[in-house]
Amino acid sequence: MKVTIASRQKSSKFPVTLELEGTAETLKTLDISKALSKKYPKYYPDRQRLTTEDKKVLDSDKTLKEQSIDESTTIYFKDLGPQIGWRTVFLIEYGGPLLIHPIFYYLSQFIYGQTFQHSPMQVATYYMVMLHFLKRELETLFVHRFSHGTMPFMNVFKNSAHYWFLSGINLAFWVYGPWFAQGKAAGVRNDVWIYGSVAVWAWAELSNLMTHITLRNLRPPGTRVRAIPYGYGFDLVSCPNYFFEFVAWTAVCFLTTSWSAFLFNIVATGQMYVWAVKKHKNYKKEFKDYPRNRTSMIPFIA
Repeated sequence: MKVTIASRQKSSKFPVTLELEGTAETLKTLDISKALSKKYPKYYPDRQRLTTEDKKVLDSDKTLKEQSIDESTTIYFKDLGPQIGWRTVFLIEYGGPLLIHPIFYYLSQFIYGQTFQHSPMQVATYYMVMLHFLKRELETLFVHRFSHGTMPFMNVFKNSAHYWFLSGINLAFWVYGPWFAQGKAAGVRNDVWIYGSVAVWAWAELSNLMTHITLRNLRPPGTRVRAIPYGYGFDLVSCPNYFFEFVAWTAVCFLTTSWSAFLFNIVATGQMYVWAVKKHKNYKKEFKDYPRNRTSMIPFIA
């Protein structure tokens, strides 16, 4: 079968006609991507976006016939630029706070120019933050299964800035400073305040992990299979993992009372809500029997 590919960007390499063994009934979009990559190695499959003339993205797992494509159809190609794996991106993002917080916590004399003892609130916050991002790293390595293998390389800097600056430098500097140190009124917390915050945080973190495991079990390895999630956390919302993340960071906010913690939580929650709304709409669009009582992220509200 002959397939004609044109470029949506100016390029001397396109249009190009590829000859593949098979028919529209047997060839999949992925076969086209591999053939194009073989001809132009620079454009490996993850770097390609193949669409129809009306810009409908072709599904890599569907046959050409299923997408109404034959030899008379022109497929349009767009170069997405250099790519980086999502798993690598996550490891870089979450690794930032794991490096930054110990620097501010253990080298406080050099950063703040004075010696002081950390208050119980600061100690608790330090271990909560470190355990949170360590959990994130371990989930990235052993739990998450990604529907998309890569993202544009330049996005790693934008994505990392959120974690390295807001939950890294900015949070660490203001929470571990001498104004919250042992003996300072601003750093005083009673046991109920501290242990209550830690308990809520721990519950939210474990709940978040449980929902991630549920999502992992929905997708067999090496596939992009999607299904309706059920079980703990999913009775009322489509994205309970985001809700529990919000609760965990709210506990940190309540414990520290630092504006830096509130700022990170507000920005993170806003972004998670945008993602949750998009996923909620996709669930309802894809599955006709999707539970109607669910909201996107926050039970009964939104």
